[in-house]
Amino acid sequence: MMIDLRYVLLRLGQAVLVLLLAFTAAFILLSVIPGDGVTARFADPALGLSADQVAAIRAETGADEPLLARYLITLGGFLAGDFGFSVQTGAAVSTIVAAALPSTIALAVSGFLTAVVLAVLIAVFATYGPATGPQAWVRRVLDSVPSLFISIPVFWLGILLIQVFSFQLGIVSVVSPTPAEALVLPTLTVAVPLSAPIAQVLIRSITEVKAAGFVKVTAAKGASERWILIHTVARNALLPGLTIVGLVFGELVAGAVVTETVFGRNGIGQITAQAVTNRDNPILLAVVVLATLGYVVINLAVDLLYPVIDVRLRGKPGTASARAGRGSGRGGARSSTAHSAVTATDPTTKEALAASASSVGVTLNWGEPSAVGPADSAGPADSSAARGPGTSAQDAAEPGRALNGKRTP
Repeated sequence: MMIDLRYVLLRLGQAVLVLLLAFTAAFILLSVIPGDGVTARFADPALGLSADQVAAIRAETGADEPLLARYLITLGGFLAGDFGFSVQTGAAVSTIVAAALPSTIALAVSGFLTAVVLAVLIAVFATYGPATGPQAWVRRVLDSVPSLFISIPVFWLGILLIQVFSFQLGIVSVVSPTPAEALVLPTLTVAVPLSAPIAQVLIRSITEVKAAGFVKVTAAKGASERWILIHTVARNALLPGLTIVGLVFGELVAGAVVTETVFGRNGIGQITAQAVTNRDNPILLAVVVLATLGYVVINLAVDLLYPVIDVRLRGKPGTASARAGRGSGRGGARSSTAHSAVTATDPTTKEALAASASSVGVTLNWGEPSAVGPADSAGPADSSAARGPGTSAQDAAEPGRALNGKRTP
């Protein structure tokens, strides 16, 4: 299945627009805040700089330029990969961000994967756990766990994990830890609140899919509960979960900032907290743009995966398969579907169709399928002959009746 190129280009254009709007909003907000980083850094009396020297520094850094001029200069630098220089240290912002980015990426990836695994486990046991018996309480507790996880403050959870697993139990060291130890507690701190919305959506989605008719038909054919979960329920319940995964990326970034501050990790969160304290606007602007870029990329990938995972979306406008299906026409597609349903000869298929029809009060009589083709293509003058002997026009037109089926009394 191929994605329509026009759809991809449209989504890329929307992503570029979102990046531009995020950059513009962040630049304006940082510019209208009273004071600036240059004044906060160099007007300190302890430095002994005169007013003329501070004014010269402001002119050199462009702090006195009009807002529109500063916006265009900064935008041009970002497009060229130049994020400017830190007001506090004088180092290039790109160098500072590049040094902190690997630590944040490692935390974000490990926290995200842990959150997904935790959410899937909670959703599966909350929907497939024992509904009756001594262990029924487990299912009820797990159903309430996401509400508890989503209400826990990230900073409080990080402090609690340090107190319990490091100071009390001594399992993980936070004083001169190894690279692996330094990642364990921060990963749990990020993953626990992040897993809550994913688990909530998966629980609701799995519950709805389990109640669908096609799942009951599959179970009636003798499929085991595990097989149904893996091959039928999971795939149909995945799309809402995939959607929420893209939406919680912003929470992942916010959680990483707080977590790195609590655990003292040298990452994007740490330099962001320092930049806020020092009014280092170039670093703050770069962090906002990078976070927006990550959010846009994740959601773009989610949008492009929709038709790959859910075959029902492959016929939507904007995909190559949709354009290919338009040529056959609606009538031809309906005729082909009706013909294949009525002329099915496989016993397993008959059993599945009979069970599905029985659930809506229809009993199928598997007769001769030869009348299907003429009936489907016959004009008004031939409709009576196409229905076959003994079939009235009222029977053929009555809702709920099929060509080879009859309404259960």
